[in-house]
Amino acid sequence: MDEQQTIAGTHQFRLIEMETRAVTTTFSRPQHLNVPADLLDRPKAVFVNGRWQVGRAAAPMISIDPSTAKAFSSFLPASPDQVGEATEAAERAFADWRRTSGGERSRFLSAIAAGLRDRKADLVALQMLNNGKPRYEAEIDVDDAAATFDYYAGVAKDLDAEQGRSVALGDDTLAGATHFEPLGPVGLIVAWNFPMVTTAWKLAPALAAGCTAVIKPSEFTTLAELVYADLAGQIGLPAGVLNIIPGGGEIGAALCADRRIRKISFTGSNATGSRVMAAAASRIVPVSLELGGKSPIIILEDADIAQAVEIAAAGIFFNCGQMCSATSRLLVAEGIAEDFTTALLGKADQLIVAGHEDPGAQIGPLTTPEQFAKVKAVLEKARADGLDCIAGGSAVPGRQGFFIEPSIYRNVPTDHPLWREEIFGPVLAIRSFTSTDEAVALANDTDFGLAATVVGTDGDAAAAVARNLDAGHVWVNTSQMIFPNTAWGGFKASGIGRELGPWGLSAYRGVKHITRAA
Repeated sequence: MDEQQTIAGTHQFRLIEMETRAVTTTFSRPQHLNVPADLLDRPKAVFVNGRWQVGRAAAPMISIDPSTAKAFSSFLPASPDQVGEATEAAERAFADWRRTSGGERSRFLSAIAAGLRDRKADLVALQMLNNGKPRYEAEIDVDDAAATFDYYAGVAKDLDAEQGRSVALGDDTLAGATHFEPLGPVGLIVAWNFPMVTTAWKLAPALAAGCTAVIKPSEFTTLAELVYADLAGQIGLPAGVLNIIPGGGEIGAALCADRRIRKISFTGSNATGSRVMAAAASRIVPVSLELGGKSPIIILEDADIAQAVEIAAAGIFFNCGQMCSATSRLLVAEGIAEDFTTALLGKADQLIVAGHEDPGAQIGPLTTPEQFAKVKAVLEKARADGLDCIAGGSAVPGRQGFFIEPSIYRNVPTDHPLWREEIFGPVLAIRSFTSTDEAVALANDTDFGLAATVVGTDGDAAAAVARNLDAGHVWVNTSQMIFPNTAWGGFKASGIGRELGPWGLSAYRGVKHITRAA
């Protein structure tokens, strides 16, 4: 999902430092967004044991507005020794937090949800500034984060009733009972493409289960995540239950290596995910990994073309294609391929690509300069390789900021990187098929297995196709709606485990069985 999140100091983090060396301390803050100063000016940006601290890293981090490529804020991130302070605080707090009732934890989760909604207007503006999201996308993000806390608040109410359920053992002299225990202090490493949302997907079930948490936000979108610490203080969450340690790769590495962390949950790139897994393996602690995707969308021959175009466009152009679930490989039945492609081109041509200065923006910029450079390189390679580009194919000309044209390529070879590798941008590859079996085979011919979409007028037939796809979540005749009570995660290289729903809760609990004399 996140091509920038790093565990060790790597090229990505060095590049962002290099990009910002020339930035002065004079920040450019667009007045029309009206982001409150307390969300932008963070002289203390590290939250440990219920208190704000000044970060002790050697150099500040610079926040960049992707719509203008200008700096709008800076803060001092954590140092590795502050990671140890955070994990120590989480370990101390766990002793009491694990013993709180499900009802008590539910009240805290509900209060966080309410706090997000109370600050929605400010958080939407911050998302637009820091991520480059159009307003409607930023609004969805805040609502989704709040809904996740609401869902797990409801789940937490029922947890106490699950404890001590009897288990028939087949021996009248013995009695059995099952209990569920929180794993302990957990390390949560989150991505930059959906800040607050991916954090909610981890933090809400962790707190509901009775775990304490240390969050390492992305170095690119830290400011929105710090609001969770603001809310923790506002609602009286016990000190040490939530800790936030901003920083780059060295902070993630220190968190993964800390012996007090008993579970690691990571959302990000496959390259970094493998390093997280290796770090967890060295200590034999469980991991959840939500990684990359190269998701297919299948347009069946009986599909309503207008509906299919809307679903396909949303699947690749929402969030400027910066989604692990982006349906970036499109398979369309040969009989309707020409009509569908013509209609899709018309849709792409109508989309408004703009920054936060345009209230009608439908696609914003890419979020980071690194991702902008990466996607431009992909488009340049496609051009050099002679791929059939039928829309876009370059950065938006004459604009500051990190804007890429909605780009569509036709008849992309199945062995080309454009077809096989995650791009994380508004870039779509199209091929046609002659049979449903061929479509399924092409869809499943990938290293990933996160998500997929099927579109066809016969909903039962489309659902039958969906059941044959190697994907953790498949949408049939609908855009990518994700609800807190559904499962999220994938097969193959798309990760390990599931988030959301009861599966997300179980990721932070262990099973204890007690057998005793009757």
